[in-house]
Amino acid sequence: MKTLLAIVALTVAGCAHVPDPAQPAQPAKVPEILPGFLQGYLSKEALPNSLALIPPPPAPGSGAFAFDEEIMRKSLALHGTPRWTQATLDADLRFPHAADTFSCVLGVSVTQARTPYLYQLLRRTMTDAGLATYSAKDHYQRTRPFVANQAPICTPQEQAFLAKDGSYPSGHTAIGWAWAMVLIEIAPARTDAIAARGRAFGENRNICNVHWRSDVLEGRFVAAATVARLQSEPAFRSDLAAAKKELAAAQASGAKPTRDCRAEAAALAQPL
Repeated sequence: MKTLLAIVALTVAGCAHVPDPAQPAQPAKVPEILPGFLQGYLSKEALPNSLALIPPPPAPGSGAFAFDEEIMRKSLALHGTPRWTQATLDADLRFPHAADTFSCVLGVSVTQARTPYLYQLLRRTMTDAGLATYSAKDHYQRTRPFVANQAPICTPQEQAFLAKDGSYPSGHTAIGWAWAMVLIEIAPARTDAIAARGRAFGENRNICNVHWRSDVLEGRFVAAATVARLQSEPAFRSDLAAAKKELAAAQASGAKPTRDCRAEAAALAQPL
């Protein structure tokens, strides 16, 4: 099984939602493909082929690689800052922690109890977006920046796994950008804030010293292809509609995020 999934498997050590009479109160149960990872909406054959979608990674000595190196140097300067702390939080894809990644921009916490459809939607699209990166990852096997610069990363417990896992494109970025695109469909009035949070989520992989800039940029592209493909899946569209109703009800209830949104905003204001 792919390393992106194995990493999270290794680290795994509100008010009630008012149901819609036309919709079951809970989504149908979906099997796990690894501890903590639900089966996605897309079959293996339906996943976008990232190897066909994106160009080869920048070659050493090229202008594009020089830009990668410039962003790496800027990222290393943020080690130990609040932005580094936030990047460490964003690196954790375990649920329920990861469900609240966008809670500050949504204005409400996403929980299995309050918003079960949205909670499961995030878990399943995480699998789809993450796995969609692997045809390119496995082919190129790009070395990660921390291997080159020998500087610390946000999650040292994952270092041995990451060193063997291809850097290009970024799976975490694909997941974060896919989440942002899905959430924009659910909460279109918050488009700008959601998109900005999704962008920062990917950039935090640079700050963690585990991805090059081009890894992050192409991770977004793979995410866009994945979410576009998801639109053709009836199960995804049904869950998306239910999640939209859940979120509206949660926001109307006056519930607030449990994260420190002021601290998050200040951290993400530190530019890369």
